[in-house]
Amino acid sequence: MDSVGIGELPDASAYGDQGSDTVGNIAKRIPLAVPTLRQLGFDRIAKIGPIPQIVPHMVPGTVEGALIGAYGRMAEASAGKDSVTGHWEMMGLVLDRAFPTFPDGFPRGILDEFARRTGRGVVGNKAASGTQIIEELGAEHMRTGALIVYTSADSVFQIAAHEEIVPIDELYRACEIAYALVGEGMGVGRVIARPFVGAPGRFKRTANRRDYALPPPGETLLDRVKAASLPVVAIGKIEDLFAGRGITDAFHTASDDEGMTRLEEQIAAVDRGFIFTNLVDFDTQYGHRNDVEGYARNLERFDARLAALLPRLRDDDLIVVTADHGNDPTTPTTDHAREYVPLLVAGGRVRAGADLGTRTTFADLGQTLADMFGVGPLANGTSFLKEITS
Repeated sequence: MDSVGIGELPDASAYGDQGSDTVGNIAKRIPLAVPTLRQLGFDRIAKIGPIPQIVPHMVPGTVEGALIGAYGRMAEASAGKDSVTGHWEMMGLVLDRAFPTFPDGFPRGILDEFARRTGRGVVGNKAASGTQIIEELGAEHMRTGALIVYTSADSVFQIAAHEEIVPIDELYRACEIAYALVGEGMGVGRVIARPFVGAPGRFKRTANRRDYALPPPGETLLDRVKAASLPVVAIGKIEDLFAGRGITDAFHTASDDEGMTRLEEQIAAVDRGFIFTNLVDFDTQYGHRNDVEGYARNLERFDARLAALLPRLRDDDLIVVTADHGNDPTTPTTDHAREYVPLLVAGGRVRAGADLGTRTTFADLGQTLADMFGVGPLANGTSFLKEITS
């Protein structure tokens, strides 16, 4: 659940994130009907408020109020609070230095060279919300053909362009040029294509987003599982976050709903292997847009899909629900937040009600999965496999 944080980390103030609690602050404003997550122990680790009077759905064959999984929370050991750092740490890599950020924009020399190589001008070059900068500069972009370049509190070089002005293939080529300049050249974590359509005042971003991330600097769980000749299926933006490394099959998605559908299909198709799914709407559609109502409703939609998914698991399947950082839509900023993330684990062999406590690194998850697949140990993390199996 991309960006579904559950409370500020002890060092949140160093990132300007004191007071952030993505789920808790949403729940203060909107009662959350998430009975499936509650059954997994979500209310033991997140401030999600009282149980609504009407429970919309439950996992078939379960009793209301009975725990059906293990629960805990994880702290991020790496410096930073972006998606790449969070996902890499889950898979066993702990970074001792954050990716570089550019809150005042990128160096003029870099943009001049970018413009020379792409043959297009540049407008923007500042930290901004994606939807806001498109509204601000979209008309100028359509008039001049100049690419909209912007960043955020994360280490990202984002390029927005109207699909009728800059064809998708050309936008992707521009991202490859930017990747060479700022990714390989400056260590920026990601270059992101942000295509949009529509007219001034009615612009809308499309599902043709593409991320160009630096490759992981070391071996991850994905590499180990693939080397063991097991399938590693990436759903959503996972392939982009790992630069395609350690992955055997990838499915890009246009929505969280499609992501859950692909997950269901792959669970049915894969006999033994690792399926890694990112549901990005939480972050892009609601967190970055400070849409509290939308975020709450997306949590409830996910909960309903999860209720339908859990009974389909086989006895030896294991499912983990977690996040990569926070993005509190109730705060003035639209940036990611330095928060704890949930650790909810279910499956036929999982000891229901097991309390996993607070893990000191996301890498505990990767180490646990490496233990389960018999491909460990990884460089970082402590396995909790014995704590969840009876």
